[in-house]
Amino acid sequence: MNGQAAVDRVPTTDLSALEAQIQQLQAQVDALRAQVPDNRLSMVVFSGDLDRVLAAFVIASGAAASGMEVSMFFTFWGLTALRQKRESRGKTLFQKLMGWMTPVGLRGLGVSKMNFGGVGAKMLRTMMRQQGVPQPEEMAQMARDLGVRIVACQMSMDVMGIHKEELIDGVEVGGVATFLGDATRSKATLFI
Repeated sequence: MNGQAAVDRVPTTDLSALEAQIQQLQAQVDALRAQVPDNRLSMVVFSGDLDRVLAAFVIASGAAASGMEVSMFFTFWGLTALRQKRESRGKTLFQKLMGWMTPVGLRGLGVSKMNFGGVGAKMLRTMMRQQGVPQPEEMAQMARDLGVRIVACQMSMDVMGIHKEELIDGVEVGGVATFLGDATRSKATLFI
């Protein structure tokens, strides 16, 4: 007996019920698929410590190289890693002071432990070079080359008096909604 003959012998009412069940199952499958996160990684980079920011770029690059969409949301002290210059125009006294008291870019960041006035950061960079590990600036560029989305927190920029012109090229500016939009669709969310 062939398959068509078996279908021809099934009463029409049974086929209608079967089709309805299939449609219900398909709707359930579609609803489950909508709940499954995308192949994404979202990060909040809160720290302004060289070793922590470096770890964030290493993880972001690894995830992007493995095919994940990656977004990094830099906020508060993490913003210092994205600065390329200091600007004083159009800032309040406290914003100017904050700008002068915080480092500019990855080169100015200290390490989280044993920094000793910058000696720790220099030691870390030397040890990385000796082991053939790319420098933090190269890691950051690699992440950007791999398509990692870098977002600077608008609220933190406003509070700290950092203008978009002070940031490296290619940085987006967004708020918490930008981060949450990425994070809610992500397989993993990290806070560094």
